Amino acid sequence: MKPLIAIVGRPNVGKSTLFNRLVGRRKAMVDDMPGVTRDRNYADVNRFDVPFILIDTGGFEPETSDRLLQQMREQSQLAMDEADLILFVMDGRDGLTPADVEVVEMLRRVNKPVFYVVNKIDGDRQENAAGDFYSLGIEQIFTISAEHNRGVNDLMEEVIAALPNKTAPQSTRR
Repeated sequence: MKPLIAIVGRPNVGKSTLFNRLVGRRKAMVDDMPGVTRDRNYADVNRFDVPFILIDTGGFEPETSDRLLQQMREQSQLAMDEADLILFVMDGRDGLTPADVEVVEMLRRVNKPVFYVVNKIDGDRQENAAGDFYSLGIEQIFTISAEHNRGVNDLMEEVIAALPNKTAPQSTRR
């Protein structure tokens, strides 16, 4: 059985862009308008050394009275519950938000690997601004640009190494 990886984070941090980048084609809709992704979106990913199933989610707002955002949070929670590994994506342009801090506190209690990803880091200037995210007390933060494929391969090397139930690629030689 292939391991499951869930991509979670606030709306519009680039989860669907990362999902499409990892799948290798445009499977998820991407738009600047929040709420485009509402349900979980699944895809088989066979582009890396270990095949896995990737789950895209709509967005995670820890505290909200908006019914749509509550439903999106529930879908994100379901994805996290079923996943073997979680990619928590934050927005490097927006900087660290109180909602990010709340989700990180919740993820500290999850008994599975969590990778903390700061997206939309397109260059050195944004890379320097990403330092604020280390105030979360997280040992390793991955800075990427899902849109421009910056840092994604480094992230995936670490993710693949952390996947449970890994099987060695099958050789076609005898």
